[in-house]
Amino acid sequence: MARLSADTPYLHPGCQITGSRFGAYVEIGADTRLTNTTWGDYSYCDRTCDIANARIGKFANIASFTRIGATDHPMEKASLHHFLYRSADYWDDAERDADWFAHRAGRIATIGHDTWIGHAAIIKPEVTIGHGAVVGSGSVVTRDVAPYTIVGGNSARLIRRRFPEDVTERMMALAWWDWDHARLRAALPDFRSLRAEAFLEKHA
Repeated sequence: MARLSADTPYLHPGCQITGSRFGAYVEIGADTRLTNTTWGDYSYCDRTCDIANARIGKFANIASFTRIGATDHPMEKASLHHFLYRSADYWDDAERDADWFAHRAGRIATIGHDTWIGHAAIIKPEVTIGHGAVVGSGSVVTRDVAPYTIVGGNSARLIRRRFPEDVTERMMALAWWDWDHARLRAALPDFRSLRAEAFLEKHA
């Protein structure tokens, strides 16, 4: 078992990481590729994820083979192909299209706090997954997902709310994901044993 650190992310073998930053107690699964991604404290992904141009909140749970911020191609141009923007790979006298890569990098996908992204889900660029939301395995998410809802399918649609609306509002106001490490440890027995409503009664 990995012993996670507040100072350094736990990177399993085979990861490819470019331009990314990590909070405390972060774990990145084997053979994952990360580009231009910021990770909040305590978040992790399982093996073989592909995540680009994303902001991951705290306590995010990302299953294997997930793709977040899937990059796009220039559909309005005469061709979709790499040669338009990775031009230096094809001609000695051509440069990469810096504007196109900047456009891609600016289309940020946002994953909220305490979220669960199921196995092999795809989250498209510029989509926001709200705090506490669940994305079902194999889903393709093309639009924003409200906090504390469960979505699934292709394209993903609402399945149900995790909690009643008043519980959702109280959980958002409590924002336990901002508690410090010692307070989380002190509340661990309650996280384990209490349902959400009882947890709120004790800690809100």
